[in-house]
Amino acid sequence: MKVTKLMTIKLLLCVAVVAGFSSCGKKSSGKSSSRATGWKINDSKGGFQYASKFKKQATGPGLVFVEGGTFTMGKVQDDVMHDWNNTPNQQHVQSFYMDETEVTNLMYMEYLDWLKRVFPPDQENYKNIYEGASPDTLVWRNRLGYNETMTNNYLRHPAYAEYPVVGVNWIQAVEFSKWRTDRVNEKTLEDQKYLKKDSHLADSAEGTFSTDTYLAAPTQAFGSKNEELVLKKGKGRSASKKGSAAPAGDPGAGSGSATATNGNSPKNVYAQRTSGLILPEYRLPTEAEWEYAAAADIGQRQYNAYKGQKKYPWSGSYTRSGKRQVRGDQLANFKQGKGDYGGIAGWSDDGADITNKVKSYPANDFGLYDMAGNVAEWVADVYRPIVDDEANDFNYYRGNVYMKNKIGEDGKVEIVTAENQKFDTLANGKIMARNFPGEIAQVPVDENETYLRQNFDKSDNRNYRDGDKQSTRYFKFGDAEEDVSKMKDNQRMYDSPKHNVSTDSLGNMVRKFDKSSKRTTLVNDDVRVYKGGSWRDRAYWLDPAQRRYFPQDMATDYIGFRCAMSRVGPKSEKKKRARN
Repeated sequence: MKVTKLMTIKLLLCVAVVAGFSSCGKKSSGKSSSRATGWKINDSKGGFQYASKFKKQATGPGLVFVEGGTFTMGKVQDDVMHDWNNTPNQQHVQSFYMDETEVTNLMYMEYLDWLKRVFPPDQENYKNIYEGASPDTLVWRNRLGYNETMTNNYLRHPAYAEYPVVGVNWIQAVEFSKWRTDRVNEKTLEDQKYLKKDSHLADSAEGTFSTDTYLAAPTQAFGSKNEELVLKKGKGRSASKKGSAAPAGDPGAGSGSATATNGNSPKNVYAQRTSGLILPEYRLPTEAEWEYAAAADIGQRQYNAYKGQKKYPWSGSYTRSGKRQVRGDQLANFKQGKGDYGGIAGWSDDGADITNKVKSYPANDFGLYDMAGNVAEWVADVYRPIVDDEANDFNYYRGNVYMKNKIGEDGKVEIVTAENQKFDTLANGKIMARNFPGEIAQVPVDENETYLRQNFDKSDNRNYRDGDKQSTRYFKFGDAEEDVSKMKDNQRMYDSPKHNVSTDSLGNMVRKFDKSSKRTTLVNDDVRVYKGGSWRDRAYWLDPAQRRYFPQDMATDYIGFRCAMSRVGPKSEKKKRARN
């Protein structure tokens, strides 16, 4: 009897073990096979390869994760200026990453050093590149003030290394962000052995590494003369033998792995978007992103609602700390009153008279420093008095100019060279490089992309519904002419000055300043929003919802910037549950 029971128990255990192995096998099989076709993914013999072990987007250098959500944009407690340009409207922003601090002098000097090494300013072809990227140190000068110390030392002296960079216009900030994107992705690919070791030192005037070029034409990433810098194998993969391939499930599989198919030459040997290695671009934050991150209403959250409205990036209605250990300390660097930029000697109110070292004040609830005070910051948006929440309330941004890769006569993407590099002459006469050798030339989208579309119908959308011809009272339905520049001055919605910079027959620069007294506004498609108070501003401007504008090609001693990066994948870092 006992023997029978023991045999029964053993049989049941065997069945359970077999069933367990069977279920594990099915689970494993389901994970490595396609739910669309049933075929095996990442098969060592070939076929569809994919980075099945990808977990989440890596956090780029200097960035902090900001979980997106809904918030009331533009709601301010004070409007003593009566601008009526920040009326409350409900917006939603996607999750993104933002620089923990403003871009510092040290960070910007690294950019200038790279430009100087790669494009020597003593050579005629490149003399405008370094100068065009250099901050305007003369912004410190004042007709009735002695500020030559900052003019000569602020940018380059090590005493100011960790201070926010100023004297940078909006265009320069955008170009820095592009450069930073390529350098970060260049390092990632070098670490993962998709690029030759120390290849970043091989950047030259004949070709610099470009992320977009690498994705579209990998061997051209450093220019046609440096193809040997681009490797055909990734980390953990040795040079392939005939017919060999990356093991199935290898993170590199399908993302640059050398996968042989039917004895042919290896396919997918370079990193691609599918690898998950290449980060989205660094860029300026949109106004909605900046305001959401600065307000950090997450600190006021109770369950699924915000309790109260912050006046500043910190809780409370005062600029001084209420914590016992540091009670009375100022929480930001701003102008205390007329002739008072930092208090009396021996008892400084905020610890600074001009800008201050980053991280000198507490971070907000997202872990971001100096979102109020120190320096105001450029954001990506073109300025308009009204945020058009009727047209869009998700990732709001005014300033889209859609471009595409330029295709040459040979049907391939056209790579920028020293001969066709693009320079812009700004309204103030400054010459700036807008692309570098090794990048892909860009052209505006045309009817090939816009035909029968409902979401956009042209490349430049900066004045959409607020400044374009359709938004003026002079628009006639059915009129084919939409170009605002061809309208009479008194018919333009924003009759702003038209400064003109050109060259004469001898190549000399001719500057024509618009002195007309009939202009009615300074608002146009080339003025950008800047946010936050600065060391020159009173506490009124520390409110994250306050907004001002400035020409994109001009700089000041109180506007800096920080970068942002879009989040790909899930909204949150952690899985959340609804609770009572």
